[in-house]
Amino acid sequence: MSQRFVMKCGGSTLAALPDGFFRDLVRLQERGMQPVIVHGGGPAISDTLGKLGIESEFVNGLRKTSEAVLEVVEMVLAGKINKEIVRRLQQAGARAIGLSGTDGRLIMAEPVANSAEIGFVGEVTDVNRELIDGIISLGYMPVIAPVGIDASGQRYNINADTAAGAVASHIGADRLIVVTDVPGIMRDIDGRKTVLPAVTVAEIEEMIASGVIYGGMIPKVRAAVQCIQGIVQEVVIVDGAEPDILSRVMSGQQVGTRIQR
Repeated sequence: MSQRFVMKCGGSTLAALPDGFFRDLVRLQERGMQPVIVHGGGPAISDTLGKLGIESEFVNGLRKTSEAVLEVVEMVLAGKINKEIVRRLQQAGARAIGLSGTDGRLIMAEPVANSAEIGFVGEVTDVNRELIDGIISLGYMPVIAPVGIDASGQRYNINADTAAGAVASHIGADRLIVVTDVPGIMRDIDGRKTVLPAVTVAEIEEMIASGVIYGGMIPKVRAAVQCIQGIVQEVVIVDGAEPDILSRVMSGQQVGTRIQR
């Protein structure tokens, strides 16, 4: 496994993450590892849309994105949340730079297949690896908001899990860590919710079909499956509130759920 990894952090998780989580990231950076962060912000976007009286709905786990919704998505993701993460990293002693996918055409995108139904939601067509390499070579940790852009300058709302998978594949990271507020993929075994230590792509498809995996977890595992088909060897879904969780993953300990080839 290389020293470079992508970490995806959900917006609902972010506010609750302890200071120790950010110190753990700093320690990894100091040990020569190269974290790249891609973050979401769904609850904060929903909250701001509500305050502004803008209606919002979800289609198969993805936010239906009108022009008005897109304005709020970019404001919350690239403005508020991105800078909050950078500040917390810097307070913990890290060197971090916040970017939107539109900066330097970092995340190039095109409309998803059902754009007539879902609006300005994009899928990633390319990632500017040169820009990420440059930031890392200067000793900084890139923190990326998942807003994409196309050649004409149209912006797109991109699911953060999908964006993280694409970034990992394009920059040659062989491990993607998905930080959530759950300890992994869970299923009922003898009436008890149990974390599955490892799953295959076929098992994931079966669990989606049977309803074991549902709602917001579907894009997470779908993104995991997508990026495993590239350079990425494994995706690990973990609970960010657990102590030293990133160091434990990077040292090869069994935590969370590993999705492997």
